[in-house]
Amino acid sequence: MTTGARPQYPFDVRHADVWKIALPASVAFITEPLVGIVDITVIGRLGDAGLLGGLVLGALVFDVIFSLAYFLRIGTAGLTAQAVGARDPRDGLLHVSRAILLAIGIGLSMIALGGPILWLATSLLAPGSGTGAALADYFAVRIWSAPFSLVNYALLGWFYGRAAATTGMALQFLLHGINILASIAFVYLLGWGVAGAAAGTVLGQVVAALVGLALLLRHYGGPRAVLAHIAPGELLDAIALKRMFGLSRDLMIRSLALMGAYAWFAAQGSRMGEVALSANAILLNLLMVVGFFLDGIAQAAEQLTGKAVGANWRPAFDRAYGLSFLWGLVIAGGLGLAWYLGGSALIGLMTTNAEVRAQAVSYLPIAALCALTFMPAFVYDGILIGATLNTTMRNGMVISLVVFLAAALLLQRLLGNLGLWLALHVWFLARGAIYWWALERRRAGLFSDPA
Repeated sequence: MTTGARPQYPFDVRHADVWKIALPASVAFITEPLVGIVDITVIGRLGDAGLLGGLVLGALVFDVIFSLAYFLRIGTAGLTAQAVGARDPRDGLLHVSRAILLAIGIGLSMIALGGPILWLATSLLAPGSGTGAALADYFAVRIWSAPFSLVNYALLGWFYGRAAATTGMALQFLLHGINILASIAFVYLLGWGVAGAAAGTVLGQVVAALVGLALLLRHYGGPRAVLAHIAPGELLDAIALKRMFGLSRDLMIRSLALMGAYAWFAAQGSRMGEVALSANAILLNLLMVVGFFLDGIAQAAEQLTGKAVGANWRPAFDRAYGLSFLWGLVIAGGLGLAWYLGGSALIGLMTTNAEVRAQAVSYLPIAALCALTFMPAFVYDGILIGATLNTTMRNGMVISLVVFLAAALLLQRLLGNLGLWLALHVWFLARGAIYWWALERRRAGLFSDPA
């Protein structure tokens, strides 16, 4: 909560301001699940459900462990946006510098702990023999991307926090374009199987991290200029580090709860067999396309509300809040309808396995409805990140996870896989409702009287 008098820096928020950030961010974010779809298609068309299941579970494992460090992007974006709103002439340089150093340390630790991580993942997900072998092959290659993936999180947070969404989009295009082309080449031309799909991901992350770092250094005039902008001891400032690690801790717990729900969903599908696992995975990847597109609106909400908090200007915050929900609803409705109408064709493209196709098509209507039910949670995520209400996000996510698990245990027992999808809807709606209630109680405290 903000205390004490602060200066105010008034600014307006228009529809165009939302779309200036949301459109390039949406286009950039949507390339991420498209990579998953391409990988699933490349492996799925080999006709081996075990290979496809191993790829799906391998990607899930990295989604989970990388989500624990996702605070490097969302935390950096929120802090940078507030620095911009407060007219910080260094554009959040200290925030991104701390995040990059932390990203490298966490990434190297993940590589060192690769063996125990794989053992734990295999124990929890309980894959069949064919799926387990493919999962191990994928993991052994993909783990080497960890430092570069996390550095990319920090860099994207800085770019989006400064509303440099076009640059963020270009970096995502580069990363995922290389990933897609390399995966196809490694799998089909070199015959590397799931390891080839993982190698394509590693190559994309390495190139994007190096280019992003070069752009960061160029913004400040080179490495020497960057060092000149940082006074001795600033990176280790106790108050700033306490704030950063408090934010990181809460966002890590939030991400762990978020991915825990998806991991539970995948694990239950795995226990119902390779067909159910693969069918659910195809639908979840289509859901991620919708989700990452909506993440563009969340990114706009994050930058604009964060800038408003930094500027101590509530009218801009309220306007960004309202416009983000307006356009989120429009986009969610359109994407949900498109998914419902075109989903069967996409499923047919993504796999040649007749059983997987049939099961995925049968659950298409309830899956497509997710586009509407999870929209409020996405937008509130952006607002809460921008306002750095990290404890509110943490607590809301943990509570909604408990609601999801209770609903899943009850509904899956009664309705099987249908109950599992219904529980997903319960989770999305619970998150949105909890965030709305908590934000309404804290909104006024984000701003103070002008200095």
